Amino acid sequence: MRLEKEVVVIGAGAAGMMCAIEAGKRGRSVMLLDHASKLAEKIRISGGGRCNFTNLYTKPENFLSHNPHFCRSALARFTPQNFVKLVETHGIRYHEKKLGQLFCDGSSQQIIDLLRHECDGAGVEWQMPCRVTNTSCIDAAMAPAGGFMLETDRGTVTTHSLVIATGGLSIPQIGASSFGYGIATQFGITITPLRPALVPLVFAPEQFSSFSELPGIAIDAIVSCNAACFRENLLLTHRGLSGPAILQVSSYWQTGALIHINLLPNLDAAAWLYAHRHRPSLLPNLLAQYLPRRFAQAWCEAVVPSQPARPINQHSETELKQIAAQLHNWEVTPSGTAGYKKAEVTLGGVDTRELSSKTMETKKIPGLYFVGEVVDVTGHLGGFNFQWAWASGYAAGQFV
Repeated sequence: MRLEKEVVVIGAGAAGMMCAIEAGKRGRSVMLLDHASKLAEKIRISGGGRCNFTNLYTKPENFLSHNPHFCRSALARFTPQNFVKLVETHGIRYHEKKLGQLFCDGSSQQIIDLLRHECDGAGVEWQMPCRVTNTSCIDAAMAPAGGFMLETDRGTVTTHSLVIATGGLSIPQIGASSFGYGIATQFGITITPLRPALVPLVFAPEQFSSFSELPGIAIDAIVSCNAACFRENLLLTHRGLSGPAILQVSSYWQTGALIHINLLPNLDAAAWLYAHRHRPSLLPNLLAQYLPRRFAQAWCEAVVPSQPARPINQHSETELKQIAAQLHNWEVTPSGTAGYKKAEVTLGGVDTRELSSKTMETKKIPGLYFVGEVVDVTGHLGGFNFQWAWASGYAAGQFV
């Protein structure tokens, strides 16, 4: 097989399909390649199988990047309302779970089917599974228009515009790979440092021994790290902490940094403890009014120095103030993250200084584009990363 296409998109995920749809709508001949045999597995497993496909409150401040302003252009041109309109056009029922997060009433397969239908309607040609073995620029002496030649296990393809939408390193068990970063490196394009994000945090066994037998306990808390602050649930696991609040701050955490946890965000702990200072209650029993009982017991054993536990009326005022301070600012130091296998996204990627924010085209190599997670733009938890996929894919689709 030797084919010529005006646009080739490598990666049939959210961003890749959106780009292919938009290019096809413009009348471009488009081929969509993916090494996987099953379409859009990351969409399928997202949102507990219901796909948190966007967030109504998306704004640039919901994204991390070495250039925080880069995402503004694409996000302004394809908004959550634009994708919601597409969802409604396909008759997909959805609901807002919380904080602007939109989920399918049915399953994430509805979003995959929507994208597949739109691609087919735009005349996109599919090649799945198809593994790209080599990518090179076409010599201008041979073809004045330039372009790219792709060697695949199905044959050779030439194209004027090449879009890399291969995602990051997160969730390798469903096919994630470093392919996109390899292409960038091949063409001399800078990659910012990569690490797992939106990922559970783990602790050294000796540091977390008091809590290791409490997996599944959830607590409403304010969790902060390096000036980033989120109020949502944290969840205890066998190895450490997870849950929305922890996943959010994990994107800001770096090795050695402290995580600060306010376990009683709705309470003035000092005033509350002082009001109960004459009671004979043990501290864990008192804390069980606001915290899960087993957690309160474990927390007191790990954090409160005066063990065995004494009744509240045997604590000095100074001790009560210290306990209150710990309840509002429990400091923990993770030993690491649960890694790419448990990470929802990859932080870092193709340096945005190498790309046009208007078109997603590389400045060094005309006709080469990067969209979606492979780019150094990482959203908060809650549908923001899908919105970046739609917006960046849409942006590139207008120009390829």
